[in-house]
Amino acid sequence: MSSKRQQTMAKMMREQALRERRAKKQEKKEAARSAKAGETPLASAPDDDQAAAD
Repeated sequence: MSSKRQQTMAKMMREQALRERRAKKQEKKEAARSAKAGETPLASAPDDDQAAAD
């Protein structure tokens, strides 16, 4: 009988931290790319908040 070993909490937390770091890095890259192109980043566009409120 081969049963799967349960993943430890420590490993799950390490993997979650890694995913978060990669996501932040990607956001940073996209912000730099849009700034270089002369655009404003999508995350800080106040117009979207105004449209949602109306």
